[in-house]
Amino acid sequence: MADRRDLDFRQGEPMYDSNRTVVTFEAWDGQKRILCAISREALEDHFGGDRKDPVVVFMANREAIEQLARRKYLRGELEPDHSILIRTTDLILN
Repeated sequence: MADRRDLDFRQGEPMYDSNRTVVTFEAWDGQKRILCAISREALEDHFGGDRKDPVVVFMANREAIEQLARRKYLRGELEPDHSILIRTTDLILN
């Protein structure tokens, strides 16, 4: 039986969460909403985000970041709350 899971990024607006120091964005698997985030550290370390607005950096690299989120989702690499968090260590390992 083929795995039919996939993520659709409906071009919602990403937001910076300064309490968690992440840019949050959402994806959908059918009718199921999946919350996603990428750490500011990952943006700075791997996407040229040195002291730049993290949302601007996210938007400039959106496609690559969404692909990373999709890969983590399909591998089942979810946080305890079933969200996806992309850390700088995820990018070192990929």
